[in-house]
Amino acid sequence: MTRYHHQSKAGKIIKCIFAWSFTLIMLGVISGVGLFAYYAKDAPIVTQTKLQSEGSSALYTSDGKLLLTLGAERRNYLHSDKIPQRMKDAVISVEDKRFYKEPLGLDPIRIAGSLLANIKGHDISAGGSGITQQLIKLSVFSTDTSQRTLRRKAQEAWLAMQISRQYSKEQILEFYINKVYMGYNTFGLGTAASYYFGKSPSKLDLAQTALLAGMLNAPIKFDPYLYPQNAQYRRDIVLYAMLKNNKITNQEYQQAIKEPVQTGLRPRHSNNDHSERRKIDDPYIKEVVNEAQEKGFDPYNSNLKITVNIDQKAQNELYELANSKKIPFTNDKMQVGATVVDPTNGHVVAIVGGRHLPNLALGYNRAVQTGRSTGSSIKPILDYAPAIEYKNWSTAQILSDTPYIYSGTNIQLFDWDNRYLGPVTMRYALEQSRNVPAVRTLEDVGFSKGIKFAKKMGINIEKKQGLSAAIGANASSLQMAGAYGALANDGVYHKPQFISKIETPDGIVRNYDTSGERVMKSSTAYMITDMLKGVITRGSGMQAKIKNLHQAGKTGTVKYSDAEINKYPSYRGTPKDSWFAGYTPKYSIAVWTGYDTLSDGKISGQGENAAQLLYKNMMTYLMKNKGNPDWHKPDTVVSQKYLSGTAVTNELYVKGHVPKPPKIKKSKPINRSREENQKTIIYQRSQQPRVVIRQQRPRTIIRYYYYR
Repeated sequence: MTRYHHQSKAGKIIKCIFAWSFTLIMLGVISGVGLFAYYAKDAPIVTQTKLQSEGSSALYTSDGKLLLTLGAERRNYLHSDKIPQRMKDAVISVEDKRFYKEPLGLDPIRIAGSLLANIKGHDISAGGSGITQQLIKLSVFSTDTSQRTLRRKAQEAWLAMQISRQYSKEQILEFYINKVYMGYNTFGLGTAASYYFGKSPSKLDLAQTALLAGMLNAPIKFDPYLYPQNAQYRRDIVLYAMLKNNKITNQEYQQAIKEPVQTGLRPRHSNNDHSERRKIDDPYIKEVVNEAQEKGFDPYNSNLKITVNIDQKAQNELYELANSKKIPFTNDKMQVGATVVDPTNGHVVAIVGGRHLPNLALGYNRAVQTGRSTGSSIKPILDYAPAIEYKNWSTAQILSDTPYIYSGTNIQLFDWDNRYLGPVTMRYALEQSRNVPAVRTLEDVGFSKGIKFAKKMGINIEKKQGLSAAIGANASSLQMAGAYGALANDGVYHKPQFISKIETPDGIVRNYDTSGERVMKSSTAYMITDMLKGVITRGSGMQAKIKNLHQAGKTGTVKYSDAEINKYPSYRGTPKDSWFAGYTPKYSIAVWTGYDTLSDGKISGQGENAAQLLYKNMMTYLMKNKGNPDWHKPDTVVSQKYLSGTAVTNELYVKGHVPKPPKIKKSKPINRSREENQKTIIYQRSQQPRVVIRQQRPRTIIRYYYYR
């Protein structure tokens, strides 16, 4: 009786558990179906036009005008009967081997495996998409990783089921093979066969077919020109997948994997129908693509609407200046990299990546190269701004231009004229681009503090460079234009950006404009700007002077190393690189000039002024009809007369840090002539060298002697 009672009780418990489990499962299924239906009802509409068109993005200017469509000029559409069976087999084997067995356009086994991987990884980003879902993704959705949500995946699945009912497997495969991006502004395997091998798809051998099929996954990563090892690894994966899928024999497999991956490849070449607009804008477009990818998008496969910050007229002008005879470059091999930024928002207005560029889409862009030294143009950012920011130095701070040897070495530092001038003010040292005062300043501030300060403005300086970075650190014209933009914008830094907005096909809009970041006090920015005005009016940058325009800027020259001079003795006395970075309240421009390699030549003659003259002409164009705005002196800056020798200047001090007259002993007044009818009081403390500040008052002359 007792046993029966226990068995009966246990049976009831089991039934109860089963009932509740079944109920929970059904509730889960119903909830899942309901959630799926809720998400699916807002799915976008898929048309055949969307399925057949390339997945590239359109670039628009800030006023809503279409600039261009990425890759639209390179596409050879292959209809299903023109796609070789071997190419179809390669794509299906590596991308979706159960493609023909998916009645609903979904692969349950793949989805289950993906779901398990996602659960283990605690996210939903792992891919479970077959070819049909990938086609949907390329046609109507963004490939942004942040959009891999349950809502998006539910809509992908729903649309995949829809088009599986509307189109045959052969049609879906045709759409997919023609839509995928294959690098170098080419779309589809038909275009890729022509671009990479100069053949129609039917003429490709097995290894070449597998190479192209493998590139569908990541055309840049598996680029056979740039990354042949990666390309071969991926090609062999495709070949193995074809073998396991019984699409090729073991003999064919063994023969194909032995073929060098670059067999039959055409040399990298340009796009013959490359438009003039595309040629002018190429460096800008390249950075748009890079920036979109950094933000998690695939601009070639996502049908994005990208609003870019280009000013096309300014871009045209910059390109023309770089490639015409208006700027006196030494010869045709002399190169340039230049960037124009709006300092108030960080928008990159225009950029030029070189002179006499080849018709190669997304070619080398010298405006963003970071392997060239800036020379003295880094001084305001790394040396003097931190000195004002952290030590409250004035523009009249006395610096020592005397023999200097880098600590721990026997390397003596020289100025450009191989002279030492003794005590000089910070203003004079910056205007005349003296090296020793700059290095001593960074040493006084602290190298670590200096590089942290520069990093806030996008310039990364390696610690191993040491104090020599004070007179030259590696940076690009893009970075320098952004950093100087912070000086132009009252100390607020905006990271230079090419994209202001991205809209995805499903209507999601992302805006990238920001309010910027304050990286220095307004007093620091103003005082540096005031000194850099003098660089142009009476210092090392006089070739950049524009009449009746408030502007500031700094030159930069880089010397050859001893080893380089030994190899090219005729280069002695000429600059290896020449820079100019300048700005107004509305624009910041940084220009680099030089040669790609030493053997290309040296900068000589008027070519030494090319950077300044390019800046001058470009800024003149930009500021036409823009007025002549000047910077407003903040309340935290005090201006005071300063006498050094016979010269009187207005020097700037951080409020609260204006030097007080020293405690001194009053001497007897010196008798003056009756005609002068004035009293003179002389304060003197010692006979050491001194800087004199003279202040005139009614009927009294007072001299203060400050000892440094």
